[in-house]
Amino acid sequence: MEIVTQDADARRALQQELERFHCRVHQPDDPPLFTREPRPDMQSLHWRWCDLAPLLDRLGREVDLGAGGPRRTLRLHNPGLPYGTTHTFWASIQVILPGEVATCHRHTANALRFIMQGEGAWTTVDGEQYPMNEGDLVLTPAWGWHDHVHRGSAPMIWLDVLDISLMRMLRATFFDPYERDVQEVDAVPDRTWRQFGSGVMQPPGAKPAANSNPLLAYPAAMAQAALQAAAGLAPDPHDDVVLEYRNPTNGGPAMTTLAQQLQLIRPAFRGRRRRHTGSKLYYVLRGQGSSTVGDQRFDWSAGDFFTVAPWAWHAHEGRGTEDALLFQVNDLPTMKALGYYREELA
Repeated sequence: MEIVTQDADARRALQQELERFHCRVHQPDDPPLFTREPRPDMQSLHWRWCDLAPLLDRLGREVDLGAGGPRRTLRLHNPGLPYGTTHTFWASIQVILPGEVATCHRHTANALRFIMQGEGAWTTVDGEQYPMNEGDLVLTPAWGWHDHVHRGSAPMIWLDVLDISLMRMLRATFFDPYERDVQEVDAVPDRTWRQFGSGVMQPPGAKPAANSNPLLAYPAAMAQAALQAAAGLAPDPHDDVVLEYRNPTNGGPAMTTLAQQLQLIRPAFRGRRRRHTGSKLYYVLRGQGSSTVGDQRFDWSAGDFFTVAPWAWHAHEGRGTEDALLFQVNDLPTMKALGYYREELA
């Protein structure tokens, strides 16, 4: 102990001198740089639709989308973090009313929209325009000009997810407003869908930019039909029936930093536990079920959201009488690209 004390005193004395040269030496009271396993700041949380619905109604009535600045969104904030839903991405619920325009801009953050309720809105990304209807997934790749116009007759609600926390961490933030509220639409507004939308066929000479996904829209009917077909296969021991949205040109994830999955959990399913680096957000489209995350149990139903923190043991099970349908966003592509992905299976 005496040696430790003498060393500690020496380190403190040395640090005073080192500060003159903007240098440091480890101090006894410094937090550890390495731990035996991850110690995430983010919490695993459960947001219930019965709590969110009245907040969204109030947001639509009291917040003006045309006031400039950020969109009209309800952020799913994680109290363990200074900002964001997980340590790498933000999730928020956007409300847009008939006739409204979410004006055009671009930013370095990757973004996705998953339509929760309603129909009649259109998104335009770099001149391509696609409908936004319930259950659709639409993408806004980094630095793409984008705007949204609601031409329907009833309010719409969708989930926005952006890798803002990762972008800010890497000090890669850029943002530009467009010169007008909306951009011009191309003569062939669904060009990349016509080229790559089948998922299995494409023009022989088509060459999208390296590591980019040319697809901007994944319609609900296509995704859910594929999931129902996969239900005839042996169940995944952890997720029952699960498919990932993919880049049709290289088979990789639909986005470079975030992955999206659609998952069916049947009433009799009891999943095995697992844990891994990276974080997840789930949105429940329909049905009921339960998920244990660490020492917590989330009994979820339609409209709910819940997160899974990095390295937290988690498992799912079905409840009720109908199949549950969930949409998932995770940051595993980032973890795998950096070589930091690791998992353990129970």
